[in-house]
Amino acid sequence: MQGIRESLEKLRRRASRNREVRADGGTVTEKRRETEGSVLQSEFVQSLPFWLPPFLLMGFFVYGAIGWNLIISFTDFADLTLPTYDPAAFDLEMYRRALGDPNFWAAARNTLALLVAFTVLCLVVGLALAIVVDREIRFENTFRTIYLLPMSLSFVVTAKVWAWMYNFQSGMINITLRKFGLDFLAHHWISDPSTKLAAVIFALIWQFSGYAMVVYLAGLRAIPDDHFEAARVDGASSWRMYRRVVIPQLRASTIGAAVVLMVFALKAFDFLYVMFGNNPGPAADILATMMFREAFASNNWAYGSAIAIILFLMALAVVGPYLYSEYRRGEL
Repeated sequence: MQGIRESLEKLRRRASRNREVRADGGTVTEKRRETEGSVLQSEFVQSLPFWLPPFLLMGFFVYGAIGWNLIISFTDFADLTLPTYDPAAFDLEMYRRALGDPNFWAAARNTLALLVAFTVLCLVVGLALAIVVDREIRFENTFRTIYLLPMSLSFVVTAKVWAWMYNFQSGMINITLRKFGLDFLAHHWISDPSTKLAAVIFALIWQFSGYAMVVYLAGLRAIPDDHFEAARVDGASSWRMYRRVVIPQLRASTIGAAVVLMVFALKAFDFLYVMFGNNPGPAADILATMMFREAFASNNWAYGSAIAIILFLMALAVVGPYLYSEYRRGEL
């Protein structure tokens, strides 16, 4: 018994030497326990079950797929032959092939033309509609709903509707022209290479100009009435007031709407595929349809992956600067 008491006393003295007393009378051991408890009760730890599973799923199915696509673009994957995943065999052959492919440059030009023309014209039409609706017209909510309704339609529905509208014999456009004696204006809108891409851009403007209108309308309603009153007191005409006072204050609305519209332009694959199939021809072919055609119709998987990576970089060039500017402003 005496030996047991001596052993317990030694353990007690050793524990007292390793334990420092805090200023409030507590011990370092107690402080460590409080810290561990606070970590487990922190908002970050408690929120893990809510954001970690979707974060992991998105990381695997989205960013993991992008990474795998990038790896495939460095291989010679084609037809039913398995790719060689040896890093020593990776090269830029598919990207060099794209740079030397006339079809790629035609699709790239069409993609840029669609991106710029659709975005600019959609912003102009949306701004005009927003100014008209903002002038306190009757049935404002009705007009706003009518203008925004096409955006609720999918690319597939829009393509089917406009394919019928553009039909040379039974399309509404040519029927209307013939009814008013303008037969000479009737045209093969989506089969003539000179008007094919313009027809696509016009249909997409019809679908998304309502979105630009809503964004601009919110920006117009956010401008203080004092600015309008000051411009009227100075004798500014309506045109001068909007050009000098109103439109410069819509910069944030313009940038935000432009980024969203450019992303939609890069995602116009559904529209062109439904209207033309996987080969719209050089006049309307874009990188998205070319990527699908090379990968899934011709089984050139590596070449299709390289085109997809180039398209991804274009989308990143559109969204990246906007996200960076929002981060610098503290909005992210």
